[in-house]
Amino acid sequence: MSAMNTEGQGPAVLFKFLSKLGLEKFYPNKLTLHSLLEINKNSTYEDAVISLEEIPWYFIRKLFKINAECRRCTHLSNNHEENYDEFDIDLYTAVDSAEDNNVNPLDLITALFLCADSFLQQEMALKMSMCQFSVPLVLPFGNNSQSTLMLWALRDIVKEWCPHDLSETKGFVEDNIIQANIPFYSFVRLKNCSLSKSQILNHVLSCGQQNHNIFIHRDMEGGTLKRNIANGLVEVCWSLPSGRQKLDIFPEPIAFANLRGDICESMTQFSFLYQASNATFVFLDKIEENEHKILTSLQDVKSKLFLVVNHKGGNAREDMMSVKTLLKELDLPNTNVKTKDPRVNVAEFSNKLGATIKASLMNVKTVLSIENMLDKAVELGLSVDESKTETQKKAAGEIMAGIGVRSIPHYKKQQLPLQGDDWKKLSQLEKKECRMKDTGTSGLEEYKSQLQAEKQKIRENLSKQKMSKGMKSFIETLSTSDKEKRDFFLKWMKFKFNTHSRDKLTVLRNKFKEQCKTKDAKLIAELDQALVDSSLGIEHYMREMGLIYEVSLHSPNSADKMSHLPGLAAEMLLDGYPLELLDGDASNIPERWVTDVLMELHKKVGEKSRLLVLTVLGVQSSGKSTLLNTMFGVQFAVSSGRCTRGAFMLFLKVGEDIKRDLNVDFILLIDTEGLKSPDLAQLDDSYEHDNQLATFVIGLSDVTIINIAMENATEMKDVLQITAHAFLRMKQIGKKPVCHFVHQNVAGVSAHSKSMTERQHLLDQLNEMTQIAAEMERQPAIKAFTDVLDYDIEKNNWNIPGLWHGTPPMAPVNTGYSEAVAEFKKNLLETLKSKEKDEVSEIPEFLAWMRSLWKAVKYENFIFSFRNTLVAHAYDNLCKEFSQWEWEFRKEILCWQTAAELEILNDNESQVETWSGLVASKKSEVSEKIERQQITMKKKLNDYYKRKDRRVNLIEKYKIDFLSSINSLAKEIQHSVCTKLDCVLDLKIGSKKVQDIQRKYRSEIEEQVMKLLSDCKDSTRSDEQLTQEFEKMWAQATGNVPHLKERDIPACILSQLRKNVSNLNVNEILQNIDELKEIGKDPFKTRGDHVDSFTKKFQYLWGGDLQRFADSVIEISTKFVLDKTKTTGDYHDSFTRELLEKIDDSLKQSYKRYKTNTQFEIDLKLHICGIAARGFLKMHKKFMSDNDSRIQLEKYKTQYLSDFLDLYKQRDHSQRKAADFVRCCIKPAVKDYISRSLGIDIVDEILTSCHSAEYSSRSFFQYNIQKELLQKENFENFIEYILTYEMYVKDWIFDHILKKMSEGKTLCKLKTKSLQVIVYKITEAIEQASKTKDGNLLQDNNESITELINNMRKYLIKDISISVEAEKTTLFQIQSTCHPFINSLKSSIQDLKKQLNEEFSNADDITETLNKIPNKPQDELFKRVFGCGQQCPFCYVPCEAGGKEHKQHHAAVHRPQGLGSFMNSENRKLVETLCTTDVHSDTEFSTRETDDEWHPYKDYTTYYPDWHIPPDTTIEASDYWKYILVRYNYRFAQEYEAKPADVPDAWRKITKEQALKGLKVAFNIK
Repeated sequence: MSAMNTEGQGPAVLFKFLSKLGLEKFYPNKLTLHSLLEINKNSTYEDAVISLEEIPWYFIRKLFKINAECRRCTHLSNNHEENYDEFDIDLYTAVDSAEDNNVNPLDLITALFLCADSFLQQEMALKMSMCQFSVPLVLPFGNNSQSTLMLWALRDIVKEWCPHDLSETKGFVEDNIIQANIPFYSFVRLKNCSLSKSQILNHVLSCGQQNHNIFIHRDMEGGTLKRNIANGLVEVCWSLPSGRQKLDIFPEPIAFANLRGDICESMTQFSFLYQASNATFVFLDKIEENEHKILTSLQDVKSKLFLVVNHKGGNAREDMMSVKTLLKELDLPNTNVKTKDPRVNVAEFSNKLGATIKASLMNVKTVLSIENMLDKAVELGLSVDESKTETQKKAAGEIMAGIGVRSIPHYKKQQLPLQGDDWKKLSQLEKKECRMKDTGTSGLEEYKSQLQAEKQKIRENLSKQKMSKGMKSFIETLSTSDKEKRDFFLKWMKFKFNTHSRDKLTVLRNKFKEQCKTKDAKLIAELDQALVDSSLGIEHYMREMGLIYEVSLHSPNSADKMSHLPGLAAEMLLDGYPLELLDGDASNIPERWVTDVLMELHKKVGEKSRLLVLTVLGVQSSGKSTLLNTMFGVQFAVSSGRCTRGAFMLFLKVGEDIKRDLNVDFILLIDTEGLKSPDLAQLDDSYEHDNQLATFVIGLSDVTIINIAMENATEMKDVLQITAHAFLRMKQIGKKPVCHFVHQNVAGVSAHSKSMTERQHLLDQLNEMTQIAAEMERQPAIKAFTDVLDYDIEKNNWNIPGLWHGTPPMAPVNTGYSEAVAEFKKNLLETLKSKEKDEVSEIPEFLAWMRSLWKAVKYENFIFSFRNTLVAHAYDNLCKEFSQWEWEFRKEILCWQTAAELEILNDNESQVETWSGLVASKKSEVSEKIERQQITMKKKLNDYYKRKDRRVNLIEKYKIDFLSSINSLAKEIQHSVCTKLDCVLDLKIGSKKVQDIQRKYRSEIEEQVMKLLSDCKDSTRSDEQLTQEFEKMWAQATGNVPHLKERDIPACILSQLRKNVSNLNVNEILQNIDELKEIGKDPFKTRGDHVDSFTKKFQYLWGGDLQRFADSVIEISTKFVLDKTKTTGDYHDSFTRELLEKIDDSLKQSYKRYKTNTQFEIDLKLHICGIAARGFLKMHKKFMSDNDSRIQLEKYKTQYLSDFLDLYKQRDHSQRKAADFVRCCIKPAVKDYISRSLGIDIVDEILTSCHSAEYSSRSFFQYNIQKELLQKENFENFIEYILTYEMYVKDWIFDHILKKMSEGKTLCKLKTKSLQVIVYKITEAIEQASKTKDGNLLQDNNESITELINNMRKYLIKDISISVEAEKTTLFQIQSTCHPFINSLKSSIQDLKKQLNEEFSNADDITETLNKIPNKPQDELFKRVFGCGQQCPFCYVPCEAGGKEHKQHHAAVHRPQGLGSFMNSENRKLVETLCTTDVHSDTEFSTRETDDEWHPYKDYTTYYPDWHIPPDTTIEASDYWKYILVRYNYRFAQEYEAKPADVPDAWRKITKEQALKGLKVAFNIK
């Protein structure tokens, strides 16, 4: 046992020291590595150390950042130190109190190793070794006060060196430092030694490079302080050759062990070192008796023992005698003794000692690796830290034993079968399916189905694979509930794999390097593959575990058994293990595995998983992983002799103290393989591979760090092009990553200012690369990198000096590197804090984004193939809101328009000029109102884009489209309202003529009635006689009433047509038109002279395509005319203008497709105008008939007769007069009011009812229509939907309104509601009208009745229009006084209400109501869902983009082109291919737009730049239309006069249920 307690260095001292540093709660081994990886203020900001408790944390944080300054903070600064008196006598008595504020760095390191758990010890040892510090080999105060051999702690250290015998071949050795057979030299001291052993060793080890303090010594800060717990500590470091003989001190590696304290106090350690070492150097001044005993008891002293004697003055003679006595007794040769003369300085003496060590290497026969010292340690009573991991070591060993003598590729095939060729082939098939190359002779859809069948077959093969013994053992061991055991097992796996890989891969690597010189691409590719195949690591087992899970999902039997695996992997992620995101070997993502693992993690953290995703990209071996490891203290594989591909992710928890500032719960780090591997650049797919990887990880990231090592300009240029391309793609899809460029290996004080020119050069290159990428992606507007993302030449560039300070492997880490990385990290997090926070992704959103990105990456044409459910969802949400704002805008203006119309109609006193002035003022009023509404709507849009809960950043690029749509909407409404006001003015002028005639003849009739009354007054006559007299008088009075003159409606229409085509030089044709209404009676026939080119004449007339187009335009136009003629009004020229505008729109949209000429346009317009002439003429005649003066007067005949009889008999007729007034004046006005408000009410009812979702957005409307089509299974409906989409939608909406209005008497309820409103207004108006201005009742006389009616008219001017003629006629010769009339009037109003209520509840003709109301709800709903009306040029699917003015049209799901009547020109078979398949294939198309030249589908945007056709979201998305084509294949062929399509067999298996499911997938319906 060690004699450590001689100076009181026992447990009590240990606890006292740990308490002093605040570490007692962590003893023993309770401080975990995981707890130190959290991102918090302490890990980001460095404050001055103000208490002893902060020292350990400062040391660890600095160490984790590989900052060699970490050992310096071992004391607290005292303010009074600066002004103390050098000669103060009491100063030296205060040394003890000063020691209370100081810590010996060796004590600190010992304490931390005692408190750290096994994994933290490993991490600390690794980082210390990187800093070129010595590391603990034997730790005092270990298990039961035994010292501990730190085998486990040193296991992770791997070093590279170049022995001189390999220097010529430039070969190197890479090995785990405790497994390497390296000569082992120990350095110990006797109690009385005055020479600093550690200082001399540092000199010995630093020859040729500047002196570096590998061992802590007395001249370092804190080095002179009394050691409390570090005596008995054995440290070890290694001298490793670089292969440069002038630089290297020793030609081969040597381990230097250094025992702290006197050997007498640590006998166990000394015995262990002496027996394990090849040589032991004892430093001494003299030898005392007990020391003499110890040294003389040693074995093999001649070859192993060296004495280093410090020859001093004073008792030097006596001291040297003790040494000579020992030499004599041991028979040591003089060469084994090195004496330091006082005249020789430390540097010279160190050289001398170095030479001795070098010479002694010649005598080294056997070398023991540190790993093999284990038995010796146990024998001597040391405990071994690794002993508790035996079970896990054994489990890892058993898995590794499976390899045996087999090659790794062979082992992987047997033990990890799922990630073999089948998995790679599956990945290739998925890409083939996206890219549609090499289709051979089969059709695209057939080829696609073949690929799907192959994929299915592979999946079935994979599901038959049995789980290997090794995998079973791996999963079982991982599944332990004891996390420490699991972690030990994984570490052992890692060590064993790394050892194995190093052994096996070195040969392959050397071959690979040789071949790279020959530039033989084929051999390079083969060797590269061999390297991949021969790599084996935990990631391969984790990958297999993921694939086992993926495969189990397809086989119900094994799904349950494997359901715990995602939870297991999620726990590992939370514990800081990386997980493979992108399998670089197969270039694929196991989507379900990654999704389920991350969703499990999401659940485990209580669904609080806001992420900040950070990625480092750069050239291979440019220090990417080291940068991440230094920034965050993590452990991505830097280089373990294995070849890692793809991308790995690692989760870092964010501390509570900065969670709020950063607005995230985790930082997700993504580490990738290097881009532009110079060795692989010669391979064909290297650029494509890099491009995909960069696009994918940049797309996932919030922050991308582009790591640039400045050595190779060409490589750098390539990386810049790849990243510029990826950033451009992100801009296109609405992602805004932050980008930083890190320039590594930039040294010097003035580096930043010097590199200003370099940074400008970098920006120039970025601009150049951006332009190249923009050309490739067809984005000519983008000229500079700053057009793509926010980039500041100052703030987004970071210079980081080289990692090593000198020549490796003996170079220490450059402190500047660590400081620069720490500064970069701090700045990065600060920037993220200040950045305006978009909505942060949680795991579910991150996954949705990942899936979309990966899908798009698999297609070569990224922008055109990117389709993301998050984007679609965000876009759809905006469309829904926008539709609502649009309706609010329209509704506001419609309500204003109704009131304005009434105001114009109610102006009975003025003349035509005044009315024209009123209409003009109304037009300017509505302009202002529309402008205000426009501003309001734009504000709503801007506010929407400021919201944080709607992922608006993803749809930023659509904002301009929606703003344009608002402007377009305002113009459309303005045009519509002004046209309507013009119509009202014309109606007012027209009705004035009728009223003038009526007024003239009414006066005459009233005169005649009064004359007849005076003639009959003197005699007594019966009612019958009186009636006969009245009839005679009436016939005479109305005999000469003139009829209104009819207008020549066909001439009006022809005049409008002339204006419409005035620029076409067709006057001559129109001059010869005699009778327009005779045209268009026969069916319209397309002719050869309707198109100019001969091929088109042949193709499209024979194909009947143009005829179908003409028929659909005629059908839509006829429907328009019919809708207009169903209303009660008169014909207006604006109807023809609107009709011709609609025809022009159709011709404009179709011109590209049909290339029709002027002759076609004239013939079609004439045909339609002929139909319109007949319809509008009929409408006009009906209006004239209804408003004929004689007929109008006839309406009042009965009333005049009643008045005549009442006057003759002098009866009180106030009640009848009131009833007549209500019937003739109020009732029509009330009905008109209800009719005017009904349209708006119906739209509101539908938009707020359970049917509102159907109209919420265009895509949802499409989903509902298509779902209904599928359910009804009516072929004619499909034909109508495909060929006359607009008609179908209008009819569908109309039927839908009919259905909704008849449900539960909805229409009746709406009418009743309006009736209540207007009756209330009229009742209120009567109340107010019956009072004078001062509030008194009107006088109860006859004259007051006129005043009452005038007042009523004034109060109701904006609600109803009361006919003046009707009023005058009704109140003719009223004899009643005012008050009884008012009472009768109120009573009659209530009767009217009752009567109309009954009328509404009995009415059943909803169609008639809908046709006659002025604001047609079907039109308003149509505007809401129809959009721009454009259809896909290949399959005719309608556009679903929001607003009307969008830059690009798109639709959720496209169809087989044969459904849109496309057929193969050679065999006349309907085309079964979907355009979503074609546009990603190498096939070509020829249409009228291409002038029948063949053009690649991939470049469809050359001819159709306004269409965006991404691939189907999933295979199922297009199942709907595949099912329809299969079901009605023969009927479609018959309809289009073609042959049936050749549909793939796989399509025939699609069921109706699958078709509906596919529809839901396509429209993102949950």
